[in-house]
Amino acid sequence: MNLLPKSSKEFGSVDYWEKFFQQRGKKSFEWYGTYLELCEVLHKYIKPREKLLVIGCGNSELSEQLYDVGYQDIVNIDISEVVIKQMKERNASRRPHMSFLKMDMTQMEFPDAAFQVVLDKGTLDAVLTDEEEQTLQRVDRMLAEVGRVLQVGGRYLCISLAQAHILKKAVGHFSREGWMVRVHQVASSQDQVSEAEPRFSLPVFAFVMTKFRPVPGSALQIFELCTQEQGKPVRLESADGLAEAVRERQHYAWLCSQLRRKAGLGSVSLDLCSGDTGEPRYTLHVVDNPTVKPSRDSHFAIFIIPQGRETEWLFGMDEGRKQLAASAGFRRLVTVALHRGQRYDGMESIQAELSTRVMELAPAGMPPQQQVPFLSVGGDIGVRTVQHQDHSALSGDYVIEDVQGEDRWYFRRLIFLSNRNVVQSEARLLKEVSHRAQKKRKKDRKKQRPADASEDVPLAPGQSIDKSYLCCEHHKAMIAGLALLRNPELLLETPLALLVVGLGGGSLPLFVHDHFPKSRVDAVEIDPSMLEVATRWFGFSQSDRMKVHIADGLAYITSLAGGEARPHYDVIMFDVDSKDPTLGMSCPPPAFVDQLFLQKVKSILSREGIFILNLVCRDVELKDSVLAGLKAAFPLLYVRRIEGEVNEILFCQLQPEQKRATPELLEMAQALERTLRKPGQGWDDTYVLSDMLKTVKIV
Repeated sequence: MNLLPKSSKEFGSVDYWEKFFQQRGKKSFEWYGTYLELCEVLHKYIKPREKLLVIGCGNSELSEQLYDVGYQDIVNIDISEVVIKQMKERNASRRPHMSFLKMDMTQMEFPDAAFQVVLDKGTLDAVLTDEEEQTLQRVDRMLAEVGRVLQVGGRYLCISLAQAHILKKAVGHFSREGWMVRVHQVASSQDQVSEAEPRFSLPVFAFVMTKFRPVPGSALQIFELCTQEQGKPVRLESADGLAEAVRERQHYAWLCSQLRRKAGLGSVSLDLCSGDTGEPRYTLHVVDNPTVKPSRDSHFAIFIIPQGRETEWLFGMDEGRKQLAASAGFRRLVTVALHRGQRYDGMESIQAELSTRVMELAPAGMPPQQQVPFLSVGGDIGVRTVQHQDHSALSGDYVIEDVQGEDRWYFRRLIFLSNRNVVQSEARLLKEVSHRAQKKRKKDRKKQRPADASEDVPLAPGQSIDKSYLCCEHHKAMIAGLALLRNPELLLETPLALLVVGLGGGSLPLFVHDHFPKSRVDAVEIDPSMLEVATRWFGFSQSDRMKVHIADGLAYITSLAGGEARPHYDVIMFDVDSKDPTLGMSCPPPAFVDQLFLQKVKSILSREGIFILNLVCRDVELKDSVLAGLKAAFPLLYVRRIEGEVNEILFCQLQPEQKRATPELLEMAQALERTLRKPGQGWDDTYVLSDMLKTVKIV
């Protein structure tokens, strides 16, 4: 029998509730949770000897159960004569000191300050069905009466779904009256609830409004949120901030209910925040794999991503996570990324912290009491050492961190915190530095330092950088593009002139400078902080062959193109990011591929030179437009897509007759690599230049 109303407006109707309780009979109705679900919050805010008024009591067993555990000074009121008669008959002999009165809560007959607690289980939700003037006036009378009958220091304890209009009304009313406002999320046990009873996918909240004595001229307002997994309330600055926090909890509950019911919701991600600070502590991605056949041990697993490796393709991209889930062999895999700035004491402590929360994301059909495995790479949580944090006026907050990668190598990274999942610059540390760091970590493991404390890995000056190693695949492709120059086998003896726009950690111009001894490099960087970062942390240094110009790349090239002694570079490289995250193209900024500006770039490029551009563009139409513009300025255009990334490297030349077929390109790359691999010259054996050009296509 469906007893829920067809329209929410029926909640405010006396006739509806009379009919409801006649149909329901003597069976209690606990639609916002049972006593067992609510008792924790009730006992927290109601003392046994306090005088308690329950408004809109209905035929709920809540008052009876409170009475039976020692709360015996209870008065219940309801607008329905039918239910009051039922409750009197049910409790006359067993609970003689508890009273039931037919009364309109908007016109209560009690004297002022008669109660220490007013308990409302769903009544405000039932009355506040819309925001029409008549409804709001009735709610105002109800809340005013609640305030009147409560003593100073008393609490209005309202169990509610906290829908936006209800939260706004309740919080607004009592905060204006100078009351303390706290919203407490109620723990749910929906998995044990019979599906025959109507339930809600939204979580249940308790509004705890504490009456303060009015202070003339005081504008103090107190807003707090207490979530179900923590006892300590979090102070919020405004009613809007409280409403936003409640919305986040509701969205999470809705998401969990959807994940329990079905799989294949697409890309699902969420942050779990620290209860003390509100800062993100874990980022979770839920990946469903419908190809896995159900079995007792294949339902669900948690994968802890080692610190610092969350930006890798396998962990940081949707396609990578799908591949990880497929290889793990579970119907649902939840990947967990650990945030910098948070302390983690090891895999066991993380598992204990996450166990309850991640079970809310388990798939439908998983057997009860099923053990859920926690997986990782190598069985540990990795190492992330924050070496330096600072602020740039142009780039915002940034961090320099050392992380442990594959084969126990350590890597130094520059991260802009405005885009914390993107590695801006990266360099590998020399093996002996990595080895010392690893030994020191083992020695200090028992001291339980924060996982990102700077003591774990010693501060390493510039000489600790492995300058022969290019970490970024797009940098490797850009260097391989030098094979497109004429006579690549002679480049080490050729006085190459290069212009690199975008310094970052300096690894790209530094690699050119160190491996092409006759080269002359001009690097342009708009942010002076980046020159300091590159010099102090990434082993970069200027010389008579390499100069850094602190300038806007647009203005610098415009000045060169308009000068009387116009230079002609053999190679021009653009590796510059956009500071505007709203654009569909994050590298380079759109102005760098404007047709008029490309003509200026063209004017300072030698006739047989090459213009190499790192393009990161997710907007397909915008990318097609960029390629068309480049093709108009440079008749010969090659494109090399970086596998597993959005990056595409564009090689632009002025002479169509310089066009090379793939076999010839590979021969030129091999010739250049043989030259670069000369004895005494540091070279990364995993870096094969010809591999970088195998998939090059001509536009």
